[in-house]
Amino acid sequence: TGDCFVIHMPKKYPIVDSLQLEKFVTGGQILGQLADGRKLFAWGGLPNETVDVQITKKKSAYAEGVVVNVHKSSPDRVEPHDGDSYLSTSPWQILNFEVEQSTKTQLIAEAFELHRLNLADAVEVYTDGQDYAYRNKLEFSWYWNHETDELDLAFYQRGTHRKIPVAGSSLAADVINQAAIRLRDILRYRQARGSSLKTALIRSNRTGQVIVQLYVKDTAFPKFSDGELAELDVSGFDLIYSNPQSPASVITEYIQRRGLQSLTDSLLGIDFTYATEGFFQINLPVYEQALRDIADHVDEARPVVDLYSGVGTIGLTVTDNHLTLVEINESAVREMNRNIEASNRANSRAILSASEKVLDTIVSGSTIIVDPPRAGLDDKVVGRLNEVLPERIIYLSCNPVTQARDVARLVDNYGITYIRGYNFFPHTPHIENLVVLDKKSS
Repeated sequence: TGDCFVIHMPKKYPIVDSLQLEKFVTGGQILGQLADGRKLFAWGGLPNETVDVQITKKKSAYAEGVVVNVHKSSPDRVEPHDGDSYLSTSPWQILNFEVEQSTKTQLIAEAFELHRLNLADAVEVYTDGQDYAYRNKLEFSWYWNHETDELDLAFYQRGTHRKIPVAGSSLAADVINQAAIRLRDILRYRQARGSSLKTALIRSNRTGQVIVQLYVKDTAFPKFSDGELAELDVSGFDLIYSNPQSPASVITEYIQRRGLQSLTDSLLGIDFTYATEGFFQINLPVYEQALRDIADHVDEARPVVDLYSGVGTIGLTVTDNHLTLVEINESAVREMNRNIEASNRANSRAILSASEKVLDTIVSGSTIIVDPPRAGLDDKVVGRLNEVLPERIIYLSCNPVTQARDVARLVDNYGITYIRGYNFFPHTPHIENLVVLDKKSS
């Protein structure tokens, strides 16, 4: 029919015909139910659509899959910018952006309702309206395209080990996509094979400076000539040997380094320097709004402790008085110390440690800022918060489900006084959420 279209998947997976889809779940997939009663979690569909789903994983209690045919489409469905590759990077490209905003609002509310947490205010998800070209970092795979008999940039197809040739991503800044194409063309001219390459990590800052890191599998990989570097035309270039035994692109040895070795960006007037491969926010304008909202809830009269602090972007932008930053990643702490020195913060100190191992930093009368990984707060951190009862807890999370779980363990002593979501990653199911908790009066 005219309402039916196709997504190509490897034929080895079974197909379930004419399945009715129900709703989005927290991880971003769409929920359906198989004939045998098992739940199905699928990518590429929208609520109330009738679809064919190719199964990619079977378990006793559930299955996972990818929508390959849409027979009856949702009125909220739109054409994805990235065609065959959108599922790899941003599976919600098929969803109208206004509906995405309301869906993320609903998912935050549902996460808190699950733990019987009543929100006095309606949840809002902030966006600056730029839903494409917002990413300042992207990692590409490589493979040899047997149809064209040449090297291609690639992403992995979600749910499979198959690679999809791409010429960039609509999520990335233009300078990243342009640098990726120039790198690809240099390697094509060299007749480099995909089997000798691992990945390319490309990062840019707000001034348009770009650093390219090419990860390869052999220490004997030829260095780039001056002419090739001129053609690449970026601010910095790293040729890196990455141990082929590791599936991730880790730095085993630098083969060649030219130009800039780190980037610098300003957040609320504070300059931060960070490594290309290191942690730094992807969508800086939206992140700055989150920082402004956090700053509005920081009392300069109280000491501030910033746990899970990365390179210090939260703590150093929201206060300049009696700040303690705790981070477990050694390279992030090196960058953090550099940022403390560059911003002349004599009252700030960085601690290299897991947050749960320096519980004495959490004291009463202080403001505690936490921005933990997706798993949420360590049990020992929650226990310490309930024990010493700092005046205020400011909790930024990339996972509202674990955030709500943690808040539920604090509500005997704290009340929610502020909540706001942020769409850091448009066209993906990822959600950032900010909650401010104030100690209840005795």
